Amino acid sequence: MLPHAIRTSNAPRTRRLLLGHALLGACLLTGLGSAQAQATYPQKPILMVVPQAAGGTNDIVGRLVSQKLSEVLGSPVAVENRPGAGGNIGTQFAAKAPKDGYTLLMTISSSQAINPALYKNPGFDPVKDFKPVALIGAVPNVLLAHPSFSGKTVQDLIATAKTKPGQLQYASAGNGTLNHLLGEMLNSMAGIQLQHVPYKGVAPAMNDVLGGQLPFVFASLPASLSHIKAGKLKALAVSSPRRSPALPDVPALAESVPGYAGTLWIGLFSPAGVPAEVSAKLNDAMGKTLAAKDLRDKLEQQGVELAAPTSSEQFAALLNEDIVRWAQIVKSSGAAID
Repeated sequence: MLPHAIRTSNAPRTRRLLLGHALLGACLLTGLGSAQAQATYPQKPILMVVPQAAGGTNDIVGRLVSQKLSEVLGSPVAVENRPGAGGNIGTQFAAKAPKDGYTLLMTISSSQAINPALYKNPGFDPVKDFKPVALIGAVPNVLLAHPSFSGKTVQDLIATAKTKPGQLQYASAGNGTLNHLLGEMLNSMAGIQLQHVPYKGVAPAMNDVLGGQLPFVFASLPASLSHIKAGKLKALAVSSPRRSPALPDVPALAESVPGYAGTLWIGLFSPAGVPAEVSAKLNDAMGKTLAAKDLRDKLEQQGVELAAPTSSEQFAALLNEDIVRWAQIVKSSGAAID
């Protein structure tokens, strides 16, 4: 009876040991599978969300970058435009996407750094909802004048504006947009009163300046370069702190208004919470992508001033600085959108 009693008393313990080994094995296999999935990322196409309309600066840059990133990763990277609410619609979509690295956000500083101050409820938190992947570069805006404006320089514009306070008008893509705030910043720093005329997008604003209905507009360099070269618009100055290599003969606004600076940066983000291994692979892939000479040449031809290699932490610091800086400018302009 004793051997039987021993077997009976050991049976539950044996079953517990076997169950424990089975559970441990399952956990190890699950962990291995997860690690393998992350190590072999990407295993399916990646979606790059552009929260602006097709044909704009961010869309042009996003499509060029997506092509090269696809080559580097060996997996398709598809661009999807989700415009609306100044970029909020697409940004909200990306913020709520699965945190697996298969949905990315290619965006611009006006959406990521200005909208949180401009909109009472933008629908996303630019810091908590996203993780910076790569800063691509900066795009200056150009202060453009219709050829009928007799002046040739920013000094001429300032002098004319001081003799006609509130009479000279400038167009923008809408209240609170970057090209609106650039005009407000010029008003404040130069002591003038240009009258702001908002449009529903940069295209109709540009069209009315091209047609001579309004004399001035701030527009991104890629969007305005062809009009400048064709002589349809005068380039008075660029908004970057220094002259743009794409327009070396056009002065920076800071040459006439010391301290003036307002560039549009473009960068790639992932939703916050993407696994560290996936983030590391994305960072590495974007480093290789942005180092490719053929891509750099194409971006520079579009007027993009490429950023030096920047870590996620450095990009995050830039975002935080811009959120604070633009919040002050938005407040002083009085712009607000429900």
